[in-house]
Amino acid sequence: MDKNTTTKNAFITIIGRANAGKSSLLNALVGEKIAAVSSKPQTTRTKITGVLTKGETQFVFIDTPGMHKAVNKLSEHMLKAVSESVADVDIIMLVCDCTKKLSQPELNLVASLRKNDKVILVLNKTDLLPDKNELIAKLAEYSSIYDFTEVVPISVTQGEGLDTLIECISKYAAEGPHFFPDDKFTDQPEKVLMAEMIREKALNDLNEEVPHGIAVTIETVSERDAKDGDPILDITATIYCEKESHKGILIGKGGSMLRKIGSEARQELEDFFRIRVNLQCWVKVKEGWRNREGIIKNFGLD
Repeated sequence: MDKNTTTKNAFITIIGRANAGKSSLLNALVGEKIAAVSSKPQTTRTKITGVLTKGETQFVFIDTPGMHKAVNKLSEHMLKAVSESVADVDIIMLVCDCTKKLSQPELNLVASLRKNDKVILVLNKTDLLPDKNELIAKLAEYSSIYDFTEVVPISVTQGEGLDTLIECISKYAAEGPHFFPDDKFTDQPEKVLMAEMIREKALNDLNEEVPHGIAVTIETVSERDAKDGDPILDITATIYCEKESHKGILIGKGGSMLRKIGSEARQELEDFFRIRVNLQCWVKVKEGWRNREGIIKNFGLD
């Protein structure tokens, strides 16, 4: 970039109910898969920062866990992450699933916002509305509870409205430095990205009872040359669960489930890091870890 060019930045927090499409939106905006995406609620557990630099403007997006009722120490940390993320940012994006009724968590979230906040209402999943008049009704419903700065209908899955959304938030960018290198798209360490890719596959492959009680840590990462001379990345990961019975489900008959999770994760790791990957996954039990502060901290979820 020309040294004489005036740079701008904007910090944007993405908030909303679980499964509104916040993480999918973050991934779409930055153009990389940095946040786990699953149909299971509470997939996002911590704040995730995504970075998009377009010309002189750098956008820093902060994805947050979906609003929900706290049921353990981990979910308390998740809700704290949301409240902390809406402080001292330029813009708040409230992402809503326009196919769902206005929920109590959304009402609580909106009630916590200050009237001087710049809040953009993002109505996601417009492609799923059979009648577009429903969108008008949904807009009226949300507008009755808050005076939103802007309203932008989008469909993340169809890639519709994303350019309009960027144009919208560009208006609120302030003159200032770029806080990240222009080619950077997240502040997440590589090991965290690796762990989230593995956890996402487990979330999508496992039944309803097990997924919320799992965590993934990356134990070792090393690069070596394979016999054919091509580089290969050796990754060892541990998948933690809360019960011995869950361990059996995670491993599956003859190791079938663990192989499935590992195979899917390995493919995504190879696509993302653009290198061959040798992934070894192990399963361990940590009884009730979601209510144990020390373990939550060790997993980096505090």
